[in-house]
Amino acid sequence: MTSTSSRVAASHSDPTSTYRLQIRPSFTLDSAAALVSYLDALGADAAYLSPILRSSEGSDHGYDVVDHSVIDPARGGEAGWQRFIGAAKRAGRGVVVDIVPNHAGVADPSQNAAWWDVLRLGSDSPYARWFDIEWSRGRLLIPVLGDDFDAATDLTVIGDELHYFEHRYPIAPGSRQEGDTAAEVHDRQHYQLVSYHLEQTDQNYRRFFAVTTLAGLRVEDEAVFDATHARVLEWVRRDGIAGIRLDHPDGLADPAGYLERLRAKTGDCWITVEKILEPGEELPPSWPVAGTTGYDALTEVSNTLLDPATEPLFDSLYREVSGDFLDFHGHVAKGKRTAVETILQAEVSRLARLVPSVENARAALAELLIAFPVYRSYLPDGRPYLDEAIARATSARPDLAATISDLLPRLSDPQDELCARFQQTSGAIMAKGVEDTAYYRYNRFVALNEVGGNPAQFGTSIAEFHAAQQVRQRVAGAAMTTLSTHDTKRGEDVRARLFALAEFGDQWTSTVRQLLAVAPIPNNSFGYLLWQTFAGVGFIDRARMHAYAEKAMREAADGTGWADPDEHFEGCVHAAVDAAYDRPEVHGPLAELVAAITPYGWSNSLSQKLIQLTMPGIPDVYQGTELWEDSLVDPDNRRAVDFELRRHLLEQSRDGEVTVDESGAAKLLVVSRTLAARRERPELFNRYTPVTADGDAGEHLVGFDRGGAITLATRLPAALARRGGWGEAAIRLDGSYRDAFTGRSVSGTVALSGLLDRLPVALLVPQ
Repeated sequence: MTSTSSRVAASHSDPTSTYRLQIRPSFTLDSAAALVSYLDALGADAAYLSPILRSSEGSDHGYDVVDHSVIDPARGGEAGWQRFIGAAKRAGRGVVVDIVPNHAGVADPSQNAAWWDVLRLGSDSPYARWFDIEWSRGRLLIPVLGDDFDAATDLTVIGDELHYFEHRYPIAPGSRQEGDTAAEVHDRQHYQLVSYHLEQTDQNYRRFFAVTTLAGLRVEDEAVFDATHARVLEWVRRDGIAGIRLDHPDGLADPAGYLERLRAKTGDCWITVEKILEPGEELPPSWPVAGTTGYDALTEVSNTLLDPATEPLFDSLYREVSGDFLDFHGHVAKGKRTAVETILQAEVSRLARLVPSVENARAALAELLIAFPVYRSYLPDGRPYLDEAIARATSARPDLAATISDLLPRLSDPQDELCARFQQTSGAIMAKGVEDTAYYRYNRFVALNEVGGNPAQFGTSIAEFHAAQQVRQRVAGAAMTTLSTHDTKRGEDVRARLFALAEFGDQWTSTVRQLLAVAPIPNNSFGYLLWQTFAGVGFIDRARMHAYAEKAMREAADGTGWADPDEHFEGCVHAAVDAAYDRPEVHGPLAELVAAITPYGWSNSLSQKLIQLTMPGIPDVYQGTELWEDSLVDPDNRRAVDFELRRHLLEQSRDGEVTVDESGAAKLLVVSRTLAARRERPELFNRYTPVTADGDAGEHLVGFDRGGAITLATRLPAALARRGGWGEAAIRLDGSYRDAFTGRSVSGTVALSGLLDRLPVALLVPQ
């Protein structure tokens, strides 16, 4: 479908902010309903919920939907939804819901009636059109069998079901005869149970990335769209939800067509897409959405708080201690090749089967996927990215030039199945090769190794930040902005403390050399990641750090891995983690470093939070991040939040008398006062003009006027302290303003030394 729509502009019905809540069996819709009064007091405009449709039993995230027609009983069910939506309406608060159109959960077929029916009836099932299955290859492959599988003893028939230990599968009508063995019955089914090893090489249904328990949905089929979105559209039409967050549009066969259909059925509902943009990339302008869910904004904020001048030191130190001389782009290519040759082999092979007459097609397609510079194109949008991939692949493999040339007409035709599937596959290769591999291998400065980030870029100037925000105001003024999500690699305040670490290069150099020497790890690059992680989070609960270290080293797959863990390697890593807590020669210098950077990390935290909450776009606050946030990668960032503590601190902060300390009360004050200002006076946040300071210390100010509300935030706080503070630096105001945090009134020429003496940030609103 060719899009004729245009990007959706900001609307008065859009929320002024959102607050993300992870709805799960341990925090249900009723829990959310009880929290509405707190969100209202915090200043949040809308509650933003993780997926709430019925998901696999025990799912803590909800992205494995098994029934699109009902709200998950484990998450509160229909009754809980009605109580929650009622509470939100009574408080005047909006609701935004996260939906998952790309895939469905099939881990336990008996929980997903549509999948169960496909297994029972095969391509004759009325649900066969729902799933992206390659029926031309014969039976549907279910990669579940262990290495020691014995059909004679491991398969049993119980009633109308075939069982393999705890796994249950339906038996096709008429396929079971008296006296048949379970193995013979299995051989007559529309599915075939195969070794779990084959999930990488022979999978014949589309998955979410490499997850075989998440089967791809064909929502490009209008009947499938209608069936899987009926409940969502009820939320819009009947319950009046304010917005929809769309998960993983890159997996869809026709994202533009899907979005046009969704827009046509939801009217002016606020729609954002979970789309990762590479540097310089923009959403297709024809998409009828408000914008992305904010990873691009996160990167812009992070870069302006990091001093580019420190790059040479960190670059040379990393190469010295790690022995890693491959740059980030080299790691990207290497990680993507690993994905192509291992966990996503099946997807590449499926592409090659679409061009059986082209010699060496598989090798050429693999090179193109590795060379692709962004997650995917949306042809005809993004054709230059395909051209760039062709040029790169041809240069890298001139022996495949003729094959690539033969593939080009089909790869560039949006109506061709090869073109559509290549676009779906390139995003998966990028995600697995970069986010889940290269980001754990290239560890020069891990605060930059964030979803949607660019670890090759070590900070930006203030002028570059302002230029980016002026573009954002123009093209994405109603997009979401964020600092933390359920998918970020580390919490926002962990990154903030690491930005401070960059200002302590000499101390970091001596400390990390000592740590690597006294607590050695076979892979020094991973050791460098581990000690940066300690610098960023401090001495968190030991079990949490062990869990993070295990996930990180297995994702890196450079010394150990998920499929074949190396006991010696992992033992060394866990020993290093324990040493940080138990051995004085490790704990001492690490604790000294953490103590030195922590106050400046708090300053960075407040600055980045205020910038994110006031920059162009609709700000989201991830659950719990109104206080200091020390989370690491999921599932660590989905831990339970102490909302009673936050209620108590919010009540205490009403007088504005807070200090910047370990309680996080200062951050809560900044969040609540800023959200309230955006909700109560939205007209003050509809433009963007840079604000600069006079004086030599002006480079330490990130300032901008959003159309009445003026943001002032400190950057590079340690360097500012070393130079003796703000000195004579001042800003000039036209009119009288009040600082939303301290209540001070200011006008005319205002010295930053006085304005920012209690907090490193200020939000000035007109009197």
